[in-house]
Amino acid sequence: RFTYILLLEFCKSDHTMNLTRRGSEYVGDLLGVNFNQDCSSVAVGTRSGYKLYQFSSVERLDKLHEMMGEDACIVERLFSSSLVVVVGLSHPHKLRVYHFKKGTEICNYSYLTKILNVKLNRQRLIVVLEDSLCIHTIKDMKVIHTITETPPNPAGICGFSMSAERSYLAYPGSSQVGEVQIFDTVNLQSVTMIQAHDGRLAALAFTDDGTKLATASSKGTVIRVFQSSDGSKLFEFRRGVKRYVEINCLAFSPDGVYLCASSNTETVHIFKLELQKEKHDEESQGWMGYFSKALATPASYLPSQVTDVFTQGRSFAMAHLQKPGQRNICAIVLMQRIPRLVVVTADAFVHIYNINPVEGGQCVLIKQHNLLKMDEEESDPAAVCLYRQQQ
Repeated sequence: RFTYILLLEFCKSDHTMNLTRRGSEYVGDLLGVNFNQDCSSVAVGTRSGYKLYQFSSVERLDKLHEMMGEDACIVERLFSSSLVVVVGLSHPHKLRVYHFKKGTEICNYSYLTKILNVKLNRQRLIVVLEDSLCIHTIKDMKVIHTITETPPNPAGICGFSMSAERSYLAYPGSSQVGEVQIFDTVNLQSVTMIQAHDGRLAALAFTDDGTKLATASSKGTVIRVFQSSDGSKLFEFRRGVKRYVEINCLAFSPDGVYLCASSNTETVHIFKLELQKEKHDEESQGWMGYFSKALATPASYLPSQVTDVFTQGRSFAMAHLQKPGQRNICAIVLMQRIPRLVVVTADAFVHIYNINPVEGGQCVLIKQHNLLKMDEEESDPAAVCLYRQQQ
């Protein structure tokens, strides 16, 4: 066991998905929930400790580990390994690294300012502070690089690729507009800069292979997907038109074909990354195909804003939450080789939905779990029955 004190004036902060956070205050026992990199497990941080659960099946979450005694608001597990990184609410400047199967603390680091977010892949550990990012190596946990004097990032927004080939880090390049900086954490050099949105950034997410980056702004109406290597725009999706929303989470499916987006509304959207040719082939026989061709002509008299609305992609599928307005995270998880939409809300419930990969449309809720009552093995007979009917 050993301790490093980092005397870095510029290291400030970032955060993971602290579900019950409102400014600097937390409510209830649940402090944070987070999926691991491949979404095979979920970490639950509470005022009394943390727990790790494996997504074994729709009907059951298996408890892998439990550590009680100290609060935990950030819990990051490295894939399916025994390495876990924990930050506590009572000690927000200290990062602890554990080997949970051995029950040992590998090391801990203390920063001058509060840790807002932590990200991992098999090569690097990223600590996000409000105006800097610290890059550690996984093999010995040493700090090899610090990105200093970044724009204020009190929400700890960042995206980190799980890919070994493209170990890219994305973070806000401005606190006023949606500028994204992409940094190669292996070669320790800048990759590209993307002017993603007019408004400030709200969420970032990479595909598993690190080739694509999804972005959303504080308006929450448009979600864009860019090529991570050069910043070229690949897709643009419209989440809504009538109202601005707060995007809570963006997440790609393991194959990178689908992108889910959750917000402070009751609807979770799933977008499908289709090539324009595929899309046009499907629409060519209908009125939308005719209208799309009209919009594409140089002589179109419609304003550019109107043209954008009609050419942006729409939801392929969507799910409805029972309680809108709660903080949440979402992911498309493979359970017994079948993709499911999983949404975890601030009331500690895990909502699991069926996805129709061909037709899309409305996702069906098939099971709910309460993460704070898993030890009681509670069961909702109606949900179990509904799940079995779907099989």
